[in-house]
Amino acid sequence: MILIFTVILAALVFTYINGFHDTANSIATVVATKVLSPRQAVALAAVTNLAGAFVGTAVASTIASGLVDPKVATSEVLICALLAAIAWNLQTWWFGMPSSSSHALVGGLCGACLAAAHNNWQVLIWSVPSPVHWWKSAGLFWKVIVPMILSPICGLVFAFLVMGALYFLLRNWRPTTVNKTFGKLQLLSSAIMGFGHGMNDAQKTMGIIALALLTGTSSGLFDHLPGWLNFLHTKPPPAGEMLHIAAWIKILCALTMCAGTAVGGWRIIKTLGHKMVRLHPVHGFAAETTSAAILLVTAKLGMPVSTTHVVTTSIMGVGCAKGFNHLRFDVVERIIWAWIFTIPASGFAAYVLVKLAQFTGWIA
Repeated sequence: MILIFTVILAALVFTYINGFHDTANSIATVVATKVLSPRQAVALAAVTNLAGAFVGTAVASTIASGLVDPKVATSEVLICALLAAIAWNLQTWWFGMPSSSSHALVGGLCGACLAAAHNNWQVLIWSVPSPVHWWKSAGLFWKVIVPMILSPICGLVFAFLVMGALYFLLRNWRPTTVNKTFGKLQLLSSAIMGFGHGMNDAQKTMGIIALALLTGTSSGLFDHLPGWLNFLHTKPPPAGEMLHIAAWIKILCALTMCAGTAVGGWRIIKTLGHKMVRLHPVHGFAAETTSAAILLVTAKLGMPVSTTHVVTTSIMGVGCAKGFNHLRFDVVERIIWAWIFTIPASGFAAYVLVKLAQFTGWIA
């Protein structure tokens, strides 16, 4: 029982860190364009993240039952996975690099389960094709790898097209009118962006908690619980269906994400909003609208995509529309390297932690 509650605590710590680590993704543009002050932007992000976390559970269900074999994901293994993801998040936050919390968590989960299964790759669910629609398929290939590649490309291309269309439509507008109009519109796009972030990122740790409870229930750990703890029981989903996420898990993770969001992530805001490309309200609107649309669609499909990847490439697309000379390619290169190393680094760290736990006898 203590281990189960330790998993929940570690998952909430990750959610809190995710809140201030990835808050910058949803508010960097609105701060950079000076439409809102940092304090106002954080408040807006906190409220919209909280709202988004309560809507839908497709991403949480994917994390809980669509990526790894639940039988291997014991409490000890999940703790190692979360510690690895937390360590990577804190390291990249310290250096102001907008890396992916989502991929850190997925990498940690896969690395930990692989080590626990003594390098048996079958514990990783790669693809379970749906006989009806491919987007309903589970597994790492459809839910992680494909969207990991496509979502940044969509962010870059669509933001470039949206910004190009705005340049054409607004070519006869006075700059002061453009700034005033899109300063107001950016409030809406930023709010939708925060909602999409909450709908996607907060659900990932919901899935981890549900996975821990599912493993505890399946192993008989909860067979003799007192009545007031019956809410911990989590039944496995019917064949072909995703795991149901309890309401109390949603509330707990949503509030924790909101608290972390309220802290803010000023280091990453500086990188995204100032170092990569200089933004005005119309650019912020284009980047946020593109990012929000991608996040809402992928969250609905249960794909735990990286908010960081989507937002960053959307900003890149806007920068390219302004002119390639407006983009700081040295900063872009550092960000891309952080992306490349996130899953392998967090996966390796989790793998090593599990092996150390096995060596000391903590994990059988």
